[in-house]
Amino acid sequence: MPIRFDDIGNRLKAFRLGSGLSADEIANRLGISRTALYRFEKGELAKIETLEKLSELLGVSVPTLLGVGVEYVASSVAYFERMRQIEETSEHIIVLAGPISYLLASDAFDRTLAEVLRENVPDHYDGRARALAQVDELMDVLRQRKETYRRRQPGIVNLISASEMERFLRNGMVGRYDLPEATLKERRVLARAEAEHFTAMMADEPIGVQIGIVPDTLPHASFQIFRQPDRHLLGLSPFRLGEQPNIRVGVAMITSTPEALALHDKMAKDLWSRAIKGPAAVAFMRDQLARTE
Repeated sequence: MPIRFDDIGNRLKAFRLGSGLSADEIANRLGISRTALYRFEKGELAKIETLEKLSELLGVSVPTLLGVGVEYVASSVAYFERMRQIEETSEHIIVLAGPISYLLASDAFDRTLAEVLRENVPDHYDGRARALAQVDELMDVLRQRKETYRRRQPGIVNLISASEMERFLRNGMVGRYDLPEATLKERRVLARAEAEHFTAMMADEPIGVQIGIVPDTLPHASFQIFRQPDRHLLGLSPFRLGEQPNIRVGVAMITSTPEALALHDKMAKDLWSRAIKGPAAVAFMRDQLARTE
């Protein structure tokens, strides 16, 4: 597979955002201008010595920057930025990502998400200041992702776990459980509104959106399959949004290797074949809403 220099630039930008270093800081440490760094991020060829220095500075390997084999991503900001970049040219997306798929979530979900992510950071966490700053960076990337999705409207298949949705309804949209009772009650109302949003979407059956409720156990790590005109990509992630989110711990992976794609495509097809869909899914969700009221 030929090296795509625009992809190298995209990875460089994603890992720069995830590092918490500004473009000026990186340029100064490399002894280059900020303009030169931005040219690299747009896909202009960089010398191998520069790539080696960048990989050391950003804490990633040169093969990861080049996209050789598997990209390993330890920052949620960098991972979701890579998702944004990949989605810009994707024609079809298969999503398995907890009870709520972010691209299909409501605007009300967005308005509460930042608060949920902040309250998930422990009060005595050593890196608390950086973790809180990372929430703002992450929200910027997520909003750009949603804007891209709404502008381009690629086809999307969303697999939702019935058990995770029920837990989401019972616990609410919370970053931790030791919140005041009034806040917990408010967050359960928000979770319910989000479940109703997805139920309405299933009932309306918008063009290009397919949602299936999987009644049995799903993998803990989420995955997404992106189909682009010239290739397919797979993203595997421990990062999650919504109830008890995780944006601080774990290593995500992005790959285009045929074996990984074939295995996950087979899993997605198997889950879709067993999922509750159409009017049956709407009835299932309404029953679940009634049972958790």
